[in-house]
Amino acid sequence: MPHGKTAYIKEQLESRRNGCLIVESALDAAAIATMTGTMLNSLDLEGRPQDTRVVVAMSGGVDSSVTAALLKSEGYDVVGITLQLYDHGAATHRKGACCAGQDIHDARDVAARIGIPHYVLDYESRFRESVIDNFADSYAAGETPVPCIECNRSIKFRDLLTTAHELGAAALATGHYVASRPLADGTRALVCAADSDRHQSYFLFATTREQLDYLRFPLGDMTKQQTRELARRFGLDVADKHDSQDICFVPTGRYTDIIGRLRPNAVEPGDIVDLKGRVIGAHQGIIHFTVGQRKGLGIASTAPLYVVRLDAASRRVVVGPRDALRMDRIVLRDVNWIGDGTLDSAVGNGLELFVRVRSTRAPQLASLRGADGRYEVDLVAGEEGVSPGQACVFYDAPSGQARVLGGGFIESATAKGATVRGAARPLVEAMRG
Repeated sequence: MPHGKTAYIKEQLESRRNGCLIVESALDAAAIATMTGTMLNSLDLEGRPQDTRVVVAMSGGVDSSVTAALLKSEGYDVVGITLQLYDHGAATHRKGACCAGQDIHDARDVAARIGIPHYVLDYESRFRESVIDNFADSYAAGETPVPCIECNRSIKFRDLLTTAHELGAAALATGHYVASRPLADGTRALVCAADSDRHQSYFLFATTREQLDYLRFPLGDMTKQQTRELARRFGLDVADKHDSQDICFVPTGRYTDIIGRLRPNAVEPGDIVDLKGRVIGAHQGIIHFTVGQRKGLGIASTAPLYVVRLDAASRRVVVGPRDALRMDRIVLRDVNWIGDGTLDSAVGNGLELFVRVRSTRAPQLASLRGADGRYEVDLVAGEEGVSPGQACVFYDAPSGQARVLGGGFIESATAKGATVRGAARPLVEAMRG
């Protein structure tokens, strides 16, 4: 954020503090404490709430709105910040969009309702460079990217976090459904949400240790139903607002429109081939396909065919039977480790853990190994439809409020050969060092 804008906001906040603005809350504090457990009582920060500034990232949705209202009701010095990330006309009023148009208006209304200062920062150029351009490049390369991960990593937990520091905040709070726990060494661990239907840990694996120390997630021990009930108790108009969708910046829901405009080469025609390379059809651009896809292939076959691989260089879509989708080994890039110790010391000759290869799938038993300066994951039972560009996220348990240990982006996936390496270290042993 430009220095002048930071200085202006700091001036405004200081004048509000000197004015001792107090807004009465109509919420029953006892009822809130029952619903939120211990999170509302403490953010694990030193000092009284009224002496502790917390910046809340407000998207205009019910989750971030309740996060701001909860912290305000506890007496924290709350500052709401909304990022304007894009402006694609129809998207600003489309259900499922966020961070533009109506959502900015909703965030401003919530801030006024609960009595906190609210600012809108223009991050459009940063969002375009870090998220939209990368999204288009990834699809053009035959991958299936997850833009929410890049948005959290490059925009919210980097640029906005820096802004929160500049404003003198002790923490940046968000409405994500994850939780963090203090560790004995003074750092924090990232854990899955109590509500398994709302978990968002997959999209936050790239969070660093330093960022975790500064971030807070007040909704991590709540259900979505409880969040909406709290919104009603606070009298927030967004209590029943629709949730935002993954690709929030796509105006019509057709991501191919944006990619085709930004990367025209991605919509060039090519061949559809079988596993032996024989041409069995044609397509109008690899961006119309993703690994595991069955419908919309545009070819006739006596047996079901699935997209097995995308070759961007030759513009080929490789298809095959369902059993060809099963992969056993994944090569990762950009690996982030937030477990105990260093990544290499934890991995050793192989680390047993649980991995999630798509946000909608349950974690599966696997082993993580170092290989030729990179990291590979061996899937014990294999997985279908493992797609480059997606994330492979590490956990210490298959369910419950498991600890998130990090993860990486999937670079490639293969069916494992007959070579068997040494046994992986059990997770508990590795975590102990």
